[in-house]
Amino acid sequence: MDGETDARAQSPDDSYIIRAVSSIGEFRREEWSALAGANRSSLASPYNPFVSYGFLTALEDSGCAVPRSGWQGHHLRLERSDGALLGALPCYLKSHSQGEYVFDHGWADALERAGGSYYPKLQAAIPFTPATGPRLMVRDEIAPEAVRSTLASGLKMVTDRLGVSSAHVTFAEAPDMEALSEAGFLARTDQQFHFFNGYGSYDDFLATLASRKRKALKKERREALAAGITIDRLTGKDITESVWDDFYSFYVDTGSRKWGRPYLNRAFFSLIGERMAEDVLLVMAKRAGRYVAGAINFIGSDTLYGRNWGCVEDHPFLHFEVCYHQAIEFAIQRKLKVVEAGAQGEHKLARGYVPVTTHSAHYISHPGLRKAVADYLERERREVEMMAEYLDEHTPFKKS
Repeated sequence: MDGETDARAQSPDDSYIIRAVSSIGEFRREEWSALAGANRSSLASPYNPFVSYGFLTALEDSGCAVPRSGWQGHHLRLERSDGALLGALPCYLKSHSQGEYVFDHGWADALERAGGSYYPKLQAAIPFTPATGPRLMVRDEIAPEAVRSTLASGLKMVTDRLGVSSAHVTFAEAPDMEALSEAGFLARTDQQFHFFNGYGSYDDFLATLASRKRKALKKERREALAAGITIDRLTGKDITESVWDDFYSFYVDTGSRKWGRPYLNRAFFSLIGERMAEDVLLVMAKRAGRYVAGAINFIGSDTLYGRNWGCVEDHPFLHFEVCYHQAIEFAIQRKLKVVEAGAQGEHKLARGYVPVTTHSAHYISHPGLRKAVADYLERERREVEMMAEYLDEHTPFKKS
């Protein structure tokens, strides 16, 4: 499908054009990097490494997010009539619902049973990345509300013109959700667990925990390293191809057991090593002179994003040490505000992470399915809110 011919619209006064392109590489690096949140010098939004040109092109250039894997680029460009970029939306035409972390399999089954076709659908997301960030992306110096509103309406228009079942914007920030809701998208909520920093040291953090919880964490960290394990934190030039080889072996071994087939290939990790190594933190566990486990994190301007973990040896509590405790220590040392520890996992609660609501928006073109989904989402939002209130009462922190 040729995105440029299948999805193009011009405003009535010829002031802007919306068109779709099949690759992030069809944007110039400098114009994409001028979007708020896509670079460290952005004034309007904190830097989010997952919407950077380096990360998104690495997904495509490595063959991870491409048509043969079910991720066909259909990225929206909002341009002035002279071609200058005003805003953009990273978006994919998808033939399945894998690698999204916001589950709509039941919706697909319902439409198929009713005689419709759920796939293909449009997915405005960062592939394989359950991290909140900008989706309706705006240039730093442009009026953001108008651009977001135009992109939200444009996504609906593109959905209808393509004749696909739906469009989904996942892990969206509050300003994007406002624009999408005004455009008629259905709002959905879910839950993650984040650590919020405000500490001068790790000991300061421990001091805020209830005594029993504090003792349990200290014991857990000791036992995680009891087999003679040491921890290395690697960033930038310290992450060599040899280190990537080790980490990838962990990722493949654990991912194969969890999902059947890992989403990311070896080439992807080499590309992010070339393009954004300073934005990467690898926490690697070593025993008897070799690495046996590791976790990859990405470093934003104010947030540390925990991503994938893997191991080739099982040791009690090592997963918690490498993924959660080390991330908290690093964030405190770097004075980062937040650690986002990825999808799911109520076990994070006992380790200082607290429940946070995440948001997505959905446009369903089929009237019957849209009504059924709207009813379902209303119930689901109440359940998510009730669960958050319950979990808030069970954090490890001292009660005020």
